[in-house]
This record gives sequence, structure tokens and C-alpha cells, in this order.
Amino acid sequence: MRALLSVYDKSGIVEFAQELNALGWDLISSGGTARVIAEAGIPVTDVADLTGFPAILGHRVVTLHPKVHGGILADPTNAEHRADMEKYGIEAIDLVVANLYPFSAEPSIELIDIGGPAMVRGSAKNHAHVAIVTDPSRYGAIISELKASGSVSQATRTQLARDAFAHTAAYDAEILAWFDAGMPAKGETAEAPAELPETLMIELKREQVLRYGENPHQVGARYSSAGERGWWDSAQQHGGKEMSYLNVYDTEAAWRLVHSIGECPAAVVIKHANPCGVAVADDIFTAYTRAHECDPVSAFGGIIALNRVVTLEVAKAIAPVFTEVLVAPGYEPDALAALQEKKNLRILTAVAPGAPGLSLRPIDGGYLVQTPDPVTDDNAGWTVATDRAPTDAEWIDLILAWQVVAKVTSNAIVLVKSGQAVGIGCGQQNRRDAGHLAAVKAEGRAKGGAYASDAFFPFPDGLDAAIEAGATCVIQPGGSIRDEEVIAAANAAGLAMVFTSERHFRH
Repeated sequence: MRALLSVYDKSGIVEFAQELNALGWDLISSGGTARVIAEAGIPVTDVADLTGFPAILGHRVVTLHPKVHGGILADPTNAEHRADMEKYGIEAIDLVVANLYPFSAEPSIELIDIGGPAMVRGSAKNHAHVAIVTDPSRYGAIISELKASGSVSQATRTQLARDAFAHTAAYDAEILAWFDAGMPAKGETAEAPAELPETLMIELKREQVLRYGENPHQVGARYSSAGERGWWDSAQQHGGKEMSYLNVYDTEAAWRLVHSIGECPAAVVIKHANPCGVAVADDIFTAYTRAHECDPVSAFGGIIALNRVVTLEVAKAIAPVFTEVLVAPGYEPDALAALQEKKNLRILTAVAPGAPGLSLRPIDGGYLVQTPDPVTDDNAGWTVATDRAPTDAEWIDLILAWQVVAKVTSNAIVLVKSGQAVGIGCGQQNRRDAGHLAAVKAEGRAKGGAYASDAFFPFPDGLDAAIEAGATCVIQPGGSIRDEEVIAAANAAGLAMVFTSERHFRH
């Protein structure tokens, strides 16, 4: 029995080779893989010795040879194949172990592998007779099968072949993405393409089976983009039930929002993907208590995200409130112990989220695709539209209100006072209702605060709720054909109003 080993990811390869050698297998390898196997004292034949041909063209051609691919693709039950093998001195290869360099890590023409994918695909095609292993986590199971029966079962070979084609498909998708991005050379930065690519190839790998989907009768799972790792892949859960679809969805929203509202201690409470509490403060305890105070009724059964290590004081404040998920960068030991007494509370430790990717939504026969929606937090590009400019304190609240309203389902209005969201109106079919809902929820706490709208006011009456709530400054995109009427109404009420020229509809 012969095995060909040629891997980028060398984790476990020496131990795997040792086990194969002990079982009497002949090993063939090339390049760095051959070197590490030989250095471990394991007998191995270099591919060049097998083919009688050295690596050429700067290692562009190493394994592309009939003695390699003939051995991989031969069908031993086919008389013609057997005759060709005997005529040309080709021996069968029964096991191929290969995985590919993660192209997206450092893309270039020279890192487009040819021989590796050819070996993987050839082995997968001939999986009736060849086992192809592309994932080091499979090594143990393969050795167990070989020890138990002397061969790899057909069922296992079929699954391995499926995984192999997924591996090469993901690799090709990375190369295609590089071409679509304009093939930036090493050390250069390409400008973002003006349009979305004509073709999108996305491979997803199931990482986590969830308790259920959006509802208990639905099945749900979390998938990752092949070749990429997000904060979910390193997150640690310290207690509570398994995550459900909505737990993940809402936690993602909370974790992104808490990392978008500045560097100071911040807390976010999310319910049904919308914030029902947001606050910043000088310490994380104050930030959390003020976030909870925004809408304590809606906070029941919500998601809490904090951008600071959780102290015992914070843990004691959270404990009396039924919470689905708590996510933070860390926990003091006594705080974690106290929180773990809440058996149903899912406690997560996580790193900061990365940049968001493309947004995809299914429609009949396809998907709607759009680029991310970045939210400007630098007021240098904003315009003061009214006679009165905001005060320094008002600017602080306006910036926070703008960050929050962009993450609220449209039509959206957010009221902020002294670094605390005090009223959030979301998901209304008209802007007036969203404003009145926010004002009602504020319960008089918005006096002197900021009033943010995710889109322009089509009529001056859009300011009625701001005036009703006692807000003294307004932030909105502007761009209505009645902007002048809205500005006049703001001036008449003594409001400072800022235009961002940036709409943030969210559905």
C-alpha cells in the first residue's frame, strides 16, 4: 500500500506518517512535507525519485507527472488501466494526503497552486479506490479504520471525496475573489470595485448546530465563510443553554453596536435585533445601569453587550434581570462565578468583531446582495443647517444618537441625553409615529437631549416629537424637497439641526 503526502498544514503529519509506516505503508512525499517526515526518521521516497524528474520552473511543476497521476487515477478493475500501468511502470497510490495554502492570506500569481488541486481532485474522482484526506482532524479516524480492517471503507472514502471537492472549491473561490478585487499586487492596495462582482462564489462551513431556528419548529445552524475566522470562532461560552438562531443573531447585533460607539465604557441591550438600551459612561457599571434604565420592560429576555471586563458589581446588577446572553471581553473570577449561578444565562467571552462583509438576503431564485453600511462618526463632514450650532455637550449626544439610530429598524428615531439612549422608536411605517413612540418611551428624560432620524423628514411635522420630548438638537441625513421648511421649523423652535448627507435605512 502506498501513500502520497504533500500538505501545507503540517499539523499532525509526522504522527500520521509514523502510524502509516508502522502499518507497513510506503510513503511518498515532496518539498517541505518530505523534509519534516525524513527529519523525524521515517522512511520516505521523494516524488523526484519516483518520477525520475526534478522539480522544474521554480517548483511550478513538481507532481504533475504520469507516475503520480496515473497511480492516483488508475482503476485496478479496468484491464486497459492495468495494461497501461504495467507498460509504463506505474504503481497504484492508495491514499493521498494533501491540503492547500490559504490563498487569501497572501494572494499572488505564484501562490495559485496547480499540482495540489490536481492531486486532490484526481483522488476524489477515483474515490472508489483512493482515499483523499484534506483535513488533519481526520488523521486519527483514518488510522483507526486501517488498524481495524486494513483499509478505508467506501463510506469514508466517499465522505473524504466530498470534503476534498469542497476544499478545492473554496480555494478556487478565493482566487476568483482576488481577480474580482482587481488582483492587487503584494504590498499594494486596490481601490474597491465600483460594482459588485458578476459572479459570487461563497462556500460555507457548518460550525455550530443551534438549538433551533428563528422558531422552535425550524432547524438552525451557524456557518462560517471558508478560509475566514470571525469572532464567533474564538468565542467561549461559560454557561447556559446552547445558543439558538436568535441568540446568535441578536448577540451579533449587540456586539457590533457596542464596538461602534467609541472607546469609553459602553453597554448595549438588544431585543429582537434592535437596541432597547444604550449608554456610555466613565465606568462599565454606570454604563450598564443607564443602558438598562432606557427601557427595562423591553430588556427582559434581552442580550447584553459590554465593552469592558465584567466586575462583581456589574454581575450583581445583571443577575436579577432575566437575560438570554451576556457578551463581554472578559470577567473577573468572582463576577463569572456569580453569573454562572444563573443556569439559563449564556455567558460569552469574545474578541472585537471584524469588518462586516457583504449582506445577502434570499429572494425567489437568487439573492439580494449589497455592500456594508458604514456609519460616519466624524462630524467634520456634517453640515449645521440651522441658525444655531450644537453646543459641545449636544455634539456628544448627537454623535451617539447617530451611531445608534443607524442600527435600529426603519423608520427609526432615537433620543439621547447625556450619553444615554432614553427613547427608541423603531420599525414604524411612518416617521411621525416612530418619533412619538420614542418620545413616549423617553418619559420626560430627553429634555435638552439629541433627536436622531435614520432618514430625512419629508415634512416639518417630523420635528413635532422632538419638540414634544424637549430635545434641543436634531441629526438627520437631509435631502428632502422640503428641507427649507424643516429648517425653518427647527429655527422657530430654537433647535440646532445637523445634516449628515447619509441615510441609514435598515430592514
